Amino acid sequence: MAETAKRASTDTVENGPFEMASLKKTKAPAGTEGGNWYKYVINQGANRIVGYRQGSLAAVTEAVEDIVVNLNQRRSGKPGRVHLTRP
Repeated sequence: MAETAKRASTDTVENGPFEMASLKKTKAPAGTEGGNWYKYVINQGANRIVGYRQGSLAAVTEAVEDIVVNLNQRRSGKPGRVHLTRP
């Protein structure tokens, strides 16, 4: 079990944080309608997430940046809980 925790810790350090690698205007993905579609790529080491989002450039940029922040918060773990005890 200690080796698994050590490997997970090493993977986190070696892979670094998630980062938005690209954001480009694109055609609507298959099966969807409408305009203003963007394709985004988020990288973390060798990991890659590719997604599509519809909206203005500003709205999509903000949404993808929020995704990156949330992914990085998830990989850093949840903060500890305070246990209150009665005297």
